[in-house]
Amino acid sequence: MKVGLITGITGQDGSYLSELLLKKGYEVWGICRRSSSSNTMRINHIIDKLNLRYGDLSDSICINNILTEITDKYGDDLIVLEVYNLGAMSHVKVSFDIPEYCSDIDGTGVLRLLECIKNNKYKDKIRFYQASTSELYGLAQNIPQTENTPFYPRSPYACAKLYGYWITINYRECFNIYACNGILFNHESPRRGDTFVTKKITSGVCNIKKGKQDYITMGNIYSKRDWGHAKDFVYGMWLMLQQDKPVDYVLSTGKHYSIKEFIEMSFEYVNINIKWKGEGLDEIGYDEDTGKTLIVIDSKYFRPTEVDTLLGDSTKAMLELGWKYKYDIKGIIKEMIDT
Repeated sequence: MKVGLITGITGQDGSYLSELLLKKGYEVWGICRRSSSSNTMRINHIIDKLNLRYGDLSDSICINNILTEITDKYGDDLIVLEVYNLGAMSHVKVSFDIPEYCSDIDGTGVLRLLECIKNNKYKDKIRFYQASTSELYGLAQNIPQTENTPFYPRSPYACAKLYGYWITINYRECFNIYACNGILFNHESPRRGDTFVTKKITSGVCNIKKGKQDYITMGNIYSKRDWGHAKDFVYGMWLMLQQDKPVDYVLSTGKHYSIKEFIEMSFEYVNINIKWKGEGLDEIGYDEDTGKTLIVIDSKYFRPTEVDTLLGDSTKAMLELGWKYKYDIKGIIKEMIDT
């Protein structure tokens, strides 16, 4: 029996990974946080096929109980238990507002999982994937960034993720745990959370086209990101845990665009011709045909420390895993706007 346990199963990546594992015949378990309102909308279409448990990465007792429940249930019939740690306080801007909570979940939460794996009697059948992030590179020391590029985190989120990255390697080397990091660059989809910039843009463009919204308020539109699709990236996660030995990999498209370019492509898709005027906080984007303002800039959406350029090099993953991406940025924008 192959079993997958996903923290953050109700999120964008967790929902796509659940679908992938189910198609491959896995028993899929998931840890989701208790909420007074429903947070399972991304997995409702498959929820009857999942084994869900309430839990939190701040609670080592519940993590251990869930892990023990799974290994006790399958026992010696267990071929492999793949643990995908996708749970996180994942919003970079918000991490400046709640840095202690972010550090506990995104940093120490990884340690709690690894400790539970280390102490499980079936630890030799457990494989662990840690969701690392391109935000580790921060003030990038090289362009493009590879597995060997030095890290320079620029937010509480990135600093917490850096701890998670290194504690994963530490437990791999100290306790012979199958544990690896996927250093994933930005990946999007229609299931992206509403507060993330790509979803904010594509939703805003849809609303403007339908006359439901006047304009979109943005922060730094000149930062550049390497954007892929979450479907492509969760397949890469799975590939990492199918190898004989645990190795860390970068997943990216190798192409980057500014947020401003993402905005332009989004408006272009709905046949609105956006033009720009002004500088800095006074810059606006407007509809060339009507003169109507489409984009305004507000300083409250700027980070205290910006990450200007992220561009990944996935040569290692492509050569060793056989991984490749299928979606380009225009395909991602089309799907996000149409869905």
